[in-house]
Amino acid sequence: MKKIVLAFVAGILLLPISAKADEGMWFLMFIERLNHRDMEKMGLQLTTEEIYSINHNSLKDAVVQFNGGCTAEIVSKEGLVLTNHHCGYSAISELSTAEQNYLKNGFWAKDKSAELKPKSLYVRFFVRMDDVSKRILSKVNGKMTETERNKAIQQEMALIEKENSEGGKYTVSVRPFFQGNEYYYFVYQDYKDVRLVGTPPESIGKFGGDTDNWEWPRHTGDFSMFRVYADKDGNPAEYSKDNVPLQPKHYLPISLKGVQENDFAMILGYPGRTNRWMPAQGIEQNIKFAYPAWIEGAKMGMDRMKVYMDKDETVNLQYASKYASTANYWKNRQGMIDALTKSGTVATKTGEEAKFNIWANKPENKAKYGNVVSEINEYYAKTNLKSRHDNYLMQLMRTTTYGPAPANLGNTLLAYFNENEAKRAEILPKLNALIETVYGKFYAPLEKDIFIAQLNLYTSKGSEFGLSPMLAKLKEENKGDFTSVVIEAVSKSIFASKETVLDFLKNPKPENISTDMLYVLSNDLATKIRVKSEQQQQLDDKFENAYRDLVAGLRESKINSIQYPDANSTLRLSYGKVNALPKDPRNDAAVNNYTTMTGLVKKYKAGDEEFDLPSRLLELNKAKDFGKYADKTGYMPVNFLTDNDITGGNSGSPVLNGKGELIGIAFDGNIEGIAGDVIFDKKQQRTINVDIRYVLWIIDKYAGAKHIVDEMTIVNENLN
Repeated sequence: MKKIVLAFVAGILLLPISAKADEGMWFLMFIERLNHRDMEKMGLQLTTEEIYSINHNSLKDAVVQFNGGCTAEIVSKEGLVLTNHHCGYSAISELSTAEQNYLKNGFWAKDKSAELKPKSLYVRFFVRMDDVSKRILSKVNGKMTETERNKAIQQEMALIEKENSEGGKYTVSVRPFFQGNEYYYFVYQDYKDVRLVGTPPESIGKFGGDTDNWEWPRHTGDFSMFRVYADKDGNPAEYSKDNVPLQPKHYLPISLKGVQENDFAMILGYPGRTNRWMPAQGIEQNIKFAYPAWIEGAKMGMDRMKVYMDKDETVNLQYASKYASTANYWKNRQGMIDALTKSGTVATKTGEEAKFNIWANKPENKAKYGNVVSEINEYYAKTNLKSRHDNYLMQLMRTTTYGPAPANLGNTLLAYFNENEAKRAEILPKLNALIETVYGKFYAPLEKDIFIAQLNLYTSKGSEFGLSPMLAKLKEENKGDFTSVVIEAVSKSIFASKETVLDFLKNPKPENISTDMLYVLSNDLATKIRVKSEQQQQLDDKFENAYRDLVAGLRESKINSIQYPDANSTLRLSYGKVNALPKDPRNDAAVNNYTTMTGLVKKYKAGDEEFDLPSRLLELNKAKDFGKYADKTGYMPVNFLTDNDITGGNSGSPVLNGKGELIGIAFDGNIEGIAGDVIFDKKQQRTINVDIRYVLWIIDKYAGAKHIVDEMTIVNENLN
């Protein structure tokens, strides 16, 4: 595999002399410092200015963060946005009803006036970034406690954010890198008027469901379309009928040329979180304590949700997004356990840390680094049970509204009633919005059932670390079964439903909140998560300092070759190539780097929840009505593989060829490379992408929405 020579100045990221071309999530501001000639040899035809420029339009201006958790790309001069179906899932679900089920049936706006506005949806444009490491680290010293250090850093971060916001025009975020050894600020502009333009039915957009999730070969049309609106001057604005489609600084042209093995592929996006600096015992803790608890708790929530979702279509729509998110991470965590175990990651990291420890205890290094490894190992040994406990509790709070909401809402109400009338009037709209958020997608019988099940599981499996005195007492009194406790609590609670909260507001008695059993339970759980003992705080502080020194020492000693920063939802670039996996009899494709319509239809099971297909798609396939979107060799493409380095948050990211033309949309990784968040496997790790030709075929031929395709700039049409 090609290598790149990195010529970063000393002290800036301390990049290694070489790195695999398909590994790394790189800052755009340093793209000029990469060996551009090597990237050109792989197929890049753009200058660094065309990828990232502060003063001129560039690729970065066409890539947005989608609703804080995914990535999307601008594909027309009128603000048309492409992202994944699963990224738009929540918005599509919100806009759906049992009578107008856009999740099930799809939706295509016939014109801009028919586009639909979800209540809450925004996109974030990246403007610029800069290094403020020296400035921030000048405010701290080795004599500070972690609390003092964090306070000083937070104060300086706030100043930097204010200085660069231009009076509120921009959102500014200062983020730590390399475990707090470096700091950069990022300037963004947010647009909140974003409307649904089109989505395929979930039988296409979610084809394969949980069974195919993280698997290859894949046949999923994982895309949806939105549009960004602005005021008449192109500025961000709250929703208004007077708003107009955004005229973007840059939008992506679309290539119909298709892909072949070893074609250059570049991805820009917002990867959420990687932990490639995680110590060996941290990985061991996840494998043996954290992830098993996560998996069991998530499965409990999923199973209880499904019972009610299968009975009622309205409930199914209300909980579809939560269920999908829970299921995704449930499978991810099991895959992580399997992959990390199989790859021997703990042993690899342990060996690396043993080498580091020898270096750390040399006379010239001992004062700063000598105790780092032992302190880190001590921390994990003392927090294994806590980790298991916390993950059971986390899944309780994530899968049932009755876990976190009564405490959140109750404490907000108490604060509200403590204010004067003028202040209450100011707070009331926010309070009403919170009530709507809590109960907007809410079915009381389901919530009650999950709360009971999760309390039973948590108090059983998390008790070894220690429960709160109240929960321990209730567990003993009820022999570990919280059924009667929850039933009685809900029946008498202010927070049982939206209606009971609104009734309370009509005739408020604030003194009743603190004795409300549902509030008491919820507040007790929230306190258990939030409050640390003095001993735990000291342990955490000692660990944070040791972890920061470990990363600094690994970089200084060059024992660890990974010198790019972990992902943290900031814009990154990864590059690699179209790269097949070994031949697989389940894939009909000539090369195992793409899938076809033939393979899609072979998976079809009429009426199946995961593998059903619309009759129109089957008819078009039978007629071979693929138009200009078929490959030049005759097959209709669906998905393809690249070896780009991505993670969660990259969902919806544009996959670009060497000219900066859109060839696909990234939507998943493969189960074999799922440990990539911790350790990159250059042989196994792949990115699964929707072929842009399949996307356009669905829009044009299947949906009959050619007007949407016509809005885009299509190149290489004559090649097919």
